[in-house]
Amino acid sequence: MLSKTVFDIIDEMGNRDYKKFAAGTIVHIYNRGNNREKIFHNEQDYKAFVFRIGLALGFEGKELNHQLSSQPYSRIRITGTRKGKFKLHAFCLMPNHFHFLIEQCGDVPISNIISKICASYAKYINKKYKRVGHVFQDKFKAVLIESNEQLMWTCAYIHMNAVKDGVVKYPDEYTWSSYNDYTSDRNLPVVNTDFLISLFGDLNGFKKETLSLYTDDIPNTSKTVFDT
Repeated sequence: MLSKTVFDIIDEMGNRDYKKFAAGTIVHIYNRGNNREKIFHNEQDYKAFVFRIGLALGFEGKELNHQLSSQPYSRIRITGTRKGKFKLHAFCLMPNHFHFLIEQCGDVPISNIISKICASYAKYINKKYKRVGHVFQDKFKAVLIESNEQLMWTCAYIHMNAVKDGVVKYPDEYTWSSYNDYTSDRNLPVVNTDFLISLFGDLNGFKKETLSLYTDDIPNTSKTVFDT
């Protein structure tokens, strides 16, 4: 069962405007590269993005000493967010777009953390590849999670994204999603796995439902997720 604030906050909003982020809400965030261009060109780029996710979530650089997030000698600073203000429940980074399933735990809006990640990463890309201009397409998109059913479907959709796009045959073959943090002992620090595991019942339930749920079309899911 989702925390009661997921539903209570919706009532308090008086509408379904996702831009009114509030404590207790869980949101599917996604965006892609400007002109559908790649935003990740190699392993270093993926690591740089995950590292920035960690900093924005309030982790110290030394806490991100993981094979998928370590950035030695980095002087990157993303300030203003204390650990515990947000929980990242799932993610997938594809060559030209990304997906987050993120929970706002305090009064700082989700838009704050997404803006910090994307702004810092855009500077990194423009400097590294000697380019100018926008890295991401317009503003990020967001869909408010309004039910357990939608939450489970969205989790499955995110983790099956690389399968859907034909990059891999099975979700555990793709490195740059949080699927293996649920199904193995990878333990990427930025991912909070406890809540979704409890929602799916157990690990076996998580695996089974992930492979089947994402093909189902249910109400209040992201109908506007872009075609890649």
